[in-house]
Amino acid sequence: MTPAEPAPREIAQLPLAALRRRMEARVLGQEEFIEHMLIALLAGGHLLVEGVPGLAKTRAVKVLGRCLKASFHRVQFTPDLLPSDLTGTDIFRPQTGEFEFRAGPIFHNLVLADEINRASAKVQSALLEAMEERQVTVAEKSWPLPEPFLVMATQNPIEQEGAYPLPESQLDRFLMKTRISYPSAEQEQRILELTRREASAGATGGSKAEDGYSVEEVMKDRARVLELHLAERLERYIVELVRATRAPEKYDGELAGLVSYGASPRASIALDRCGRARAYLRGRDFVTPGDIQAVAPPVLRHRIILTYEAEAEGRSSEEVVSRLLDCVAVS
Repeated sequence: MTPAEPAPREIAQLPLAALRRRMEARVLGQEEFIEHMLIALLAGGHLLVEGVPGLAKTRAVKVLGRCLKASFHRVQFTPDLLPSDLTGTDIFRPQTGEFEFRAGPIFHNLVLADEINRASAKVQSALLEAMEERQVTVAEKSWPLPEPFLVMATQNPIEQEGAYPLPESQLDRFLMKTRISYPSAEQEQRILELTRREASAGATGGSKAEDGYSVEEVMKDRARVLELHLAERLERYIVELVRATRAPEKYDGELAGLVSYGASPRASIALDRCGRARAYLRGRDFVTPGDIQAVAPPVLRHRIILTYEAEAEGRSSEEVVSRLLDCVAVS
């Protein structure tokens, strides 16, 4: 069970709290999704989102971009998309007789990679360098990407025709994988009211950049997140939890034969950073076991590869993570 969390303490993140309130007021019924976006932003990672169309994925990133006063671009991934359509390319200038680099849509602070699994392996490889190295390479020359840089990629779980499954190496580059579901009846009614208000105002949630949380403050808060106290016993807990995904049968006999490959050390780093970011969002300057347990499912679910037998039985990585959280104790 997740222990009760201590009362929030005042730390320097008031603009961040205001940002969260503005987002929750404009993206209704997706509080957990918003929290995962902000955790990814604070932890300096990328977010993979799985959900059916119409659940405000694009809207959420647009609202975040406006509130941050950061640049945003949406890229619709299709089978005929080329790497240069994403990264940019060199353009020959007859006037000077030289090539000039024209930056692609990846050169923005927030990039929405819509239906990422519809792109070819070459495009996914180009995106992989941008996500991991924070740069793109064109004609043997590397170009740095702006900071902060956040890729939010979406997958449609109900339509797989013409899709290219993401390779495990790219899945591992995503800090978290979050799943979003339908809002409740009450929340959906509020969505109708919000849509009517925006339509009568002639806007879709506002088109101007808003005052408040700036990209400079994002970078400062990232530094503060790394300074949060994380006890040595929680470090051991993180390592033990990740190692348990590689041999789950040692903790729960019913998990024997379900996992082909467990999470890599990158998962340990992600649990550390996401746990710190979650604690910071709650106004604390230290991490609790509850922070680690809360971020474990989105951090681990896409890093555990099940066996063919497990998939045939309809088992899921969610089940493995849930059972390990019950079995692995904080020492």
